[in-house]
Amino acid sequence: MSDVNEEVTRAQLRHGLRIATLLVAAATVFGLGLSNLLRYLDVHESPLTQLAAFAALGAVLAGEAALLVRGRSWGRLRGPAIAVVLAASALSYVTLPDGRTSTGVDWIFGAANWAGLVVLLDRPLRSAVLFLLAHDLTALLHLVLLDEPSRGDLARFATGSVSVIGFPLCVAVVATVLRGLSAAAAASREEIERVRVAEAVAAESHRRRRQRFAELSVTTVPLLEGLADGSLRPENSVVQRRCAIEAARMRRLFAEADTVADPLLHELRHCIDVADRKGVVVELDARGQWPTPPVAVRRDLTEAVLIVLATAASRARVTVVGGADLVSVSVVADCGEVDVPSPATPGVRVEALNNDDTVWMEAQWQPIPQRTS
Repeated sequence: MSDVNEEVTRAQLRHGLRIATLLVAAATVFGLGLSNLLRYLDVHESPLTQLAAFAALGAVLAGEAALLVRGRSWGRLRGPAIAVVLAASALSYVTLPDGRTSTGVDWIFGAANWAGLVVLLDRPLRSAVLFLLAHDLTALLHLVLLDEPSRGDLARFATGSVSVIGFPLCVAVVATVLRGLSAAAAASREEIERVRVAEAVAAESHRRRRQRFAELSVTTVPLLEGLADGSLRPENSVVQRRCAIEAARMRRLFAEADTVADPLLHELRHCIDVADRKGVVVELDARGQWPTPPVAVRRDLTEAVLIVLATAASRARVTVVGGADLVSVSVVADCGEVDVPSPATPGVRVEALNNDDTVWMEAQWQPIPQRTS
């Protein structure tokens, strides 16, 4: 909730800055600019041209007011709006009397800069700088090319340029700082959220791993203790089979933490790897596409496979067939009679058939269909 409040506050600050800039621009254009225009209107070579330039600036400010009311930015209209402001500036200087640049007669010198700034306020700082330089350069070209400026004229122009460029530039800098703070705050918030999610995932994975280790210790620890105290002999076939089963369970446990496209096949391959290491030739065949089973379901589906593979003498075949409504994992191997594991999760069913030295075992899972509202 605090992040939302901070974002709302920053949005209000940006909106308030746009309003304040528009008010300054309107006061400059419709106040001082219009006053000087009307006072010296008869001095201009073409009063209608000056009025047209003033109307262009007024239209840009009216457009900014309309966008503020609707809560929108200039978007694709930003370029044409800046072109209108620069065109109005050039049009005014074309009909400005000689020797009047940056004087009271030159009303647009201190007006067009603010009109352009309201359009570029939400753009990078370099955009505002380029516009202000272009506007100031237009006035300088009129002074240098059409007039014969004296040192006093150049000094007056330089002094005027300080306020014409400096004041709007300060506002543009403030807008840039606000945008930078907003972007930095958003990036920090995203990073904090990412770290929180990563920590939560790591904590949950660690909890599940500890739980799984605790489950394995029920069967693994007695086996290790028996091997350590000599009560269990490594050359005994039953002990070897138990070791193979526990090794496959451990490999499966480690595989559960991996991020892969198909966790079921990934964990089956780790179970098969234990059989490969003891010389059993195992074939794996997968057909169809199926939803990713939960971890507990995958353990039930792979438990039947690893028990049979741990008992297989020389060969085995593992088949995975699935679809949206059924996932089947079966194994055929040359081994003696094995115990059929009892599934721990609902929806999983295990069947087995024995024929002399061949065992077939299948584990099936039926996903619960998702209800659509």
